[in-house]
Amino acid sequence: MGFHAGRIELQSDDRARLEEMVRCRTLAARLVLRAKILLMRSEGVSFRLIGEALGCDFRTASMWSRRWEAEGFKGIEEERAGRGRKPSVIAVKGAEILRRTQDEKPANQTHWSRTTMALATGASPSTVGRVWKRNGLKPHRIVSFKISNDPHFEEKLVDVVGLYLDPPEHAVVLSVDEKSQIQALDRTQPGLPLKKGRCGTMTHDYKRNGTTTLFAALNTLDGTVIAETKQRHRHQEWLAFLKHLDRETPKHLALHIICDNYATHKHPKVKAWLEKHNRVHIHFTPTSSSWLNMVERFFRDITDKRIRRGIFKSVPDLESAIHAYIAGHNEAPKPFIWTTQASDILAKVVRARKVLTDPRISGGLH
Repeated sequence: MGFHAGRIELQSDDRARLEEMVRCRTLAARLVLRAKILLMRSEGVSFRLIGEALGCDFRTASMWSRRWEAEGFKGIEEERAGRGRKPSVIAVKGAEILRRTQDEKPANQTHWSRTTMALATGASPSTVGRVWKRNGLKPHRIVSFKISNDPHFEEKLVDVVGLYLDPPEHAVVLSVDEKSQIQALDRTQPGLPLKKGRCGTMTHDYKRNGTTTLFAALNTLDGTVIAETKQRHRHQEWLAFLKHLDRETPKHLALHIICDNYATHKHPKVKAWLEKHNRVHIHFTPTSSSWLNMVERFFRDITDKRIRRGIFKSVPDLESAIHAYIAGHNEAPKPFIWTTQASDILAKVVRARKVLTDPRISGGLH
């Protein structure tokens, strides 16, 4: 039952090609359906059962069988003129919406919204939203950036990335920086606890109870952190922290320190101390390139997980919380793995500089 005498006869090559169409993950669904119809029809399955099995009308199965017998693959792969779904509003308005989004700004506004774009193009706000979503456009969002103008950018980039990807033997590599002006904030009222259907709360206003500065050195090999908190971050505090790192690391190993170009890091007294301690080597990141200093990733974590939503009634409370977090981190450290090659970063910077100097985009910005 269910088989029909008028089955399709398939050559071995045709069958193999149809089976390949059915397996293909990138082929249009309508073509996969047609291939399945023909393969089932070649086994003598009736149009009615084909329709039930594939979720289509039996007349659809009959039509593609006839088209195959008349024209072969051409008959099932080419659409008839006037057939198929009519162009949607997105197809008609999509190009204009994309062009305006990327090349123009609305009058007296800094960026497009769905409403302003809909008024400008005659499309509906929902159509504008779908076009933006399909093309990954988010005009309401903006991401900050800064391209370094350091004349020695490439040299410093290669140096720092080289320490991450291919650290020297018999050496300790530390990514070091200060997180200054960390505020000990106390809320004016207790927050409401987290419960089903409601997130936790805290007041929008707060009481300032002083600040501290966190000096941190991230071991790029094992992820451990050496840290101190200090009230200020002058060259005296920086030099004291360097001495602390010198004491806390094995004397028989060279000490490579990655840090930014902050003026206190280059103070004459710091330079004089470094000249007397030959095992300590300073590697400066390019200017405006804090993202290249791996310890910034640790600063992000401690800010998100311990500081931002913390309640601290005094600076000692804040410092105690910071040191407790670092102690917990060091019990099970996980190193941050750097994977990007210096050449890849440099290529992106070159492309970005080219865009910035394009007068069509930047108005001649250099």
